[in-house]
Amino acid sequence: MTNTAFDCRMCGHCCEGKGGIVVSPADLQRLCAYLRMEADDVIAAYGERVNGKLKIRCGDDGYCIFFRQGKGCIVHEGKPSICKAWPFFRGNIEDAASLALAKDFCPGINPDISHADFASQGIAYLKQENLLADDARTEANALILPDRR
Repeated sequence: MTNTAFDCRMCGHCCEGKGGIVVSPADLQRLCAYLRMEADDVIAAYGERVNGKLKIRCGDDGYCIFFRQGKGCIVHEGKPSICKAWPFFRGNIEDAASLALAKDFCPGINPDISHADFASQGIAYLKQENLLADDARTEANALILPDRR
């Protein structure tokens, strides 16, 4: 049996916190199609520009505006790549200490997985799902893995 790195528990921990949900141009197209809205309307209703990047706003509860307790992400099929990629972020893939902190934060990360196995599974997943990014101006830095394409 494979020692699986991650099994989402739908706890919402990764949906909490301001400023981390970057929306790339491709993400915006997918979100617009899912919501059946024009880009300007999606940006006005749900987005904000932070340091030049489009990001999803947080609600008054501190969670992503699309997260609902007990339901999870209400735009799951259209959600941004950064959300699809969790917990396989550059920091967790490249740094064992970062992964250790993520394990404490996220109950879905296998606490017994080695850093090497986590990184291997993470890179494979990111490639399989076409989630790797390369434009730091418009995409999430956490998805830019140098020399891993």
